[in-house]
Amino acid sequence: MKPFNFTLIGRSGSGKGTQAKLLMKHFGNLFYVSTGDLFRDLSKANTDTSIRIQKIVKQGGLPIDDLASALWMHKLAYELKEEQGFILDGAPRRVNEAQTLDRFLDFLERKETTFNLLIDISREEGFNRLSKRRICKKCGRLIPWVNEFKDLKVCDKCGGELITRPDDTSEAINSRLDFYEEQVVPTVKYYEDQGRLVKINGEQSIEDVFKEILKKIT
Repeated sequence: MKPFNFTLIGRSGSGKGTQAKLLMKHFGNLFYVSTGDLFRDLSKANTDTSIRIQKIVKQGGLPIDDLASALWMHKLAYELKEEQGFILDGAPRRVNEAQTLDRFLDFLERKETTFNLLIDISREEGFNRLSKRRICKKCGRLIPWVNEFKDLKVCDKCGGELITRPDDTSEAINSRLDFYEEQVVPTVKYYEDQGRLVKINGEQSIEDVFKEILKKIT
């Protein structure tokens, strides 16, 4: 049997990255792919594409559909081992990305062992978390605005200064939340209509969100 695979969908600020790390720790042999990280890495290159991406990312937007699919597909095709499961953090977002992923999963014979997790929070909760979360200026650790993390004055890992992320302006946050309503909600429905969506209450504590995930996939 193929190993478990996970897609993590949800509004910005829902804690997808945090739950991805917990899943990796729990299952061990999981290959992690973040669409956001892939775009940020690409934006650092000195190419025509990277220059355009820099402008889009700065505004809190997303590049063309096919580029996102091409990036994570390339990553999985070149690096995912047969015995590994994978986590797609923040993908697929658009319906055509989900359809592309399904075809790829069919090719890899992994569709039946892939869980599409929706970490569900309200728009209001998403805005609140994104506008208040911080990042460590020294080590880059992202500090979520949940539970005990709200009380941190300095980074809990290195003691560095906590600052607001440059792309967490009100305008950029609303742009990302608008994108979710317009593009990701139909993707959620795509999986829901097929009975392939695992909906998780993301407005619980980090620990309780993870417990609900484990309960619903096992």
